[in-house]
Amino acid sequence: MIVLRPGTGTRTALSIAGLVVLLVIWQICVQFHVVPPGLLPAPTELWPAWRSELAGGYWQGAVRDSLGHYAAGLAIGSVLGAAAGLVCGAVPLVDALTGGIVRLLRPIPGLAWVPFAILWFGLNTAGATFIIAISVFWINFYAAWGAVKSVDPELCEVAAAFGHSGFVARMSYVILPASLPGLLAGLRTGLGQGWMSVVAAELFGVPGIGARMMQASSLLATDIVVVYMITMAGLYALTDFLFGFLRDRLLRWQG
Repeated sequence: MIVLRPGTGTRTALSIAGLVVLLVIWQICVQFHVVPPGLLPAPTELWPAWRSELAGGYWQGAVRDSLGHYAAGLAIGSVLGAAAGLVCGAVPLVDALTGGIVRLLRPIPGLAWVPFAILWFGLNTAGATFIIAISVFWINFYAAWGAVKSVDPELCEVAAAFGHSGFVARMSYVILPASLPGLLAGLRTGLGQGWMSVVAAELFGVPGIGARMMQASSLLATDIVVVYMITMAGLYALTDFLFGFLRDRLLRWQG
C-alpha cells in the first residue's frame, strides 16, 4: 500500500486547520454550555484577558521572573547533569560507585524537593532555580551517560594508537565529539522539562508565571490561567526553535 506523505507546506496548513477546528469546538462547547459556566473560558475571552494582564504589567513581570528562574535552573542542571553523565559513562569505577545513589535519587520528582528548597533557600529565586535544576539534571545525566556508552570502543583504541590514551585526551578527541548528538538530544528534552517545572518551582510563592497562575486560579479567573498556559507553550516553542537552529549548526559536520 502506498502511503502519501504531505509536504512541509501541506503539513503546516493541516496543522493550522486542526488548530482552528479545536478553537471552534472549544468556543461552541463554552457558548452552548456543554461545559458548565466558569470552568473553562471561551477562546474569545483570552485576548481581552491578555490585554488586561499586559496593561497592568503583570504579564511582563511574570514572564521576566520565570525566564530568570528557567535560564538559571536550565544552565545549572544541564551542565552538572551532562558533566556527571559523561564522567560516569567514561569511567567504570565512578559508574559503579554512583550506581546506587543514582537509583535512589532518580525516581524522586522535582516537586518532592520543594520543602527542602524552602528550608535551604527560602522563598526566593534560588529555591525556584534549585527545583528546575533538579528536574533538568537527570534528563541530561542519562542522555550523556547513554551517549558515552554507545561510543564505539574501537574509536578509543585508534585514539590510543595515535598517542591520545589519557582520560582528558580520550574525552576531548573521541568521547565528546561522538557523544555530541546524544548530549544535544538531552539538552533539547531538558528545555521542555524545565518549562514543565516552572509552575512547580513557583508554587510556594516565588514570583513568575506559575505564581500568577495560582493567584488567578484562586480567584476562579480561568481566562488568565489559560493565558499563562499559552504563554508557557509559546515560550517553549521559541526556545525549542532557537535550540534546533543552534543544534543544526553544531552538527553540520555530520552531513
